[in-house]
Amino acid sequence: MNSEKAFTIGGARGEAIPQLGKMSNRHGMIAGATGTGKTVTLQVLAEGFSQLGVPVFAADIKGDLSGIAETGKPHPKIDERLAQIPLPHYSRQGFPVSFWDIYGETGLPVRTTISEMGPLLLANLLELNDTQEGVLYAAFKIADDQGMLMLDLKDLRAMLQWMGENAKSLSLDYGNISSQSIGAIQRRLLVMEEQGGDRFFGEPALELQDLMQVDFSGKGVINLLDATRLYAESPRLYSAFLLWILSELFEQLPEQGDAETPKLVFFFDEAHLLFENASKPLLEKLEQVVRLIRSKGVGVYFISQSPMDIPDDVLGQLGLKIQHALRAFTPKDRKAIKSVAENFRANPDLDTASVLTELGIGEALVSRLDAKGTPTVVERVLIAPPQSRIGPLTESERESRVERSPLKAKYTQAIDRHSAYEALKQKAEQIAAEEAKAAEVKPAATRSRSASSRSTSSGGMDIVDSLAKSAARAMGSQLGRQIVRGLLGSLFGGRKR
Repeated sequence: MNSEKAFTIGGARGEAIPQLGKMSNRHGMIAGATGTGKTVTLQVLAEGFSQLGVPVFAADIKGDLSGIAETGKPHPKIDERLAQIPLPHYSRQGFPVSFWDIYGETGLPVRTTISEMGPLLLANLLELNDTQEGVLYAAFKIADDQGMLMLDLKDLRAMLQWMGENAKSLSLDYGNISSQSIGAIQRRLLVMEEQGGDRFFGEPALELQDLMQVDFSGKGVINLLDATRLYAESPRLYSAFLLWILSELFEQLPEQGDAETPKLVFFFDEAHLLFENASKPLLEKLEQVVRLIRSKGVGVYFISQSPMDIPDDVLGQLGLKIQHALRAFTPKDRKAIKSVAENFRANPDLDTASVLTELGIGEALVSRLDAKGTPTVVERVLIAPPQSRIGPLTESERESRVERSPLKAKYTQAIDRHSAYEALKQKAEQIAAEEAKAAEVKPAATRSRSASSRSTSSGGMDIVDSLAKSAARAMGSQLGRQIVRGLLGSLFGGRKR
């Protein structure tokens, strides 16, 4: 089937149900209640795309997708399924996998910079209100105007620190900057740091081309993000990271037009997180990206318990719909089932709403696009068994694969190059040294008048000199020296792990 640029999803009526490669950039969905087989279906799709030479990115929230790297084992239930579905090319095998982990514990570290994340996604990640979001946008604008890099959390804190101290002079160009908003953002940054943000923001930043690799045999590499800890501790950081990758793909990839296969297939697990807390501007951007990114050769597949978790404007763009069983325990559940049934193209031989509650594990209602791009009628399908292992790798198996990764040398060691907070530290130390030297030869009164004169003429200083001189003035007392040590230790000091 590879010669046809298609792979088998499963079987119905004794016939194979294929997914065409050229229709795979039209996006898709896997939905169903807990325990109905969504993860195995995702595994089957990832294998199929890999065999077509299409790289895959997927988040492994439960930790049981890693087995896709290892050859599957015989099992009576798999043999039973194989007897029911025509799979002449089925062969137990493992697939090429790159393991990633924001914490750098079970995979290669994943990083991006504050600048690359941008104020829109960052404001949503920090749960900022409109006023606080405006201040954050001002921080990015000031950094751009001053030519200062904001790479990690230290840089953003430094910028906010200076904005708070110089709010009055900044207000004419950048609007009102309240100390309350600065403080609120700083507190949110502390929380995010505890949830892994200090490891996520930095360099080397992830290069998208490293997610779009093909191995020596022509199989697309499957990139698995270990999201078990991330999803549990910081679901907002999880969703922001996936949204960032999607937006970067949209901005960086050239137009592809129609092709036999996508350049990349992207799986969003727990898709409700992407939509339920998104601000209106972010939601509009996401809907736009989903609509347009298919022309860049990227297929986006959402996984959630119910299609109702996905906005109608996005749901209407999905070409492949795989719906596992839903439960009808309450009137609300029954209403949802009716709505889900109406999302499919009706099959006169199938009562879709009734079947939705009857499906067994590994069964699903499937609608896809034919060669002309027309949705097929919904069918009751037995999902094909995976060719790889069902269940996770052992710790040693995963570690050995991470150690052998050709990308290990590129991403393992963090880089902390000269950026905003280093520039501020350098200036602060330079001016403090100059003032200390001057203090040795000038009377105390002269020093006082000189400091006063410098303070009143500070309006024309650039961003670096302003913060630096503020820090230097603070060294005039014992309390000031304590503040500066705190400033240098936390704002300018090394990243805490």
